[in-house]
Amino acid sequence: MGFRALPPLLLPFCSRAAIMVFKRFVEIGRVAFISFGPHAGKLVAIVDVIDQNRALVDGPCSGVRRQAMPFKCMQLTDFVLKFPHSARQKCVRRAWEKENINEKWAATRWAKKIEAREKKAKMTDFDRYKVMKAKKMRNRIIKHEMKKLQKLASQKGKKPEKAPKPAKAPKAEKAPKPQKAQKQEKAQKAQK
Repeated sequence: MGFRALPPLLLPFCSRAAIMVFKRFVEIGRVAFISFGPHAGKLVAIVDVIDQNRALVDGPCSGVRRQAMPFKCMQLTDFVLKFPHSARQKCVRRAWEKENINEKWAATRWAKKIEAREKKAKMTDFDRYKVMKAKKMRNRIIKHEMKKLQKLASQKGKKPEKAPKPAKAPKAEKAPKPQKAQKQEKAQKAQK
């Protein structure tokens, strides 16, 4: 049996099936965010994979000592460091600082959301009051501007604005006819 070509209608579906679903993989050097546990909120680098449930991690610049940690506690980030399998802490630290992981992490939307959530949780009652008042003021301004725009749109819908006519070149004026002559012309037109 030879290779049979697929009909052209099925080709787009086959190419979609070949696309990888996951983009972040557990690998040596992958930086992970610890989502819960005693070191929650800190970054670590995967130094070695112990088994399918745990990895040996190290966070030299985030204050996490080298230890085994379950994958359930970690969320993988987009950052990958280059260092050998089971590298020493000194090597991991050098790679971490070379890649500026802390600065890159702080610039991500993920880190900004976490920071905003923490900031909101630490707000006092007076801070929440000030935010409420600021939101009210903002909404009032938006409502006022929307009313202006709606009013403008409704006026345009009722009677369209006429563009001003360009000034025409003045015509040579005819001498005004005497009133008697005008009356006679009207009478002649009426008789016809």
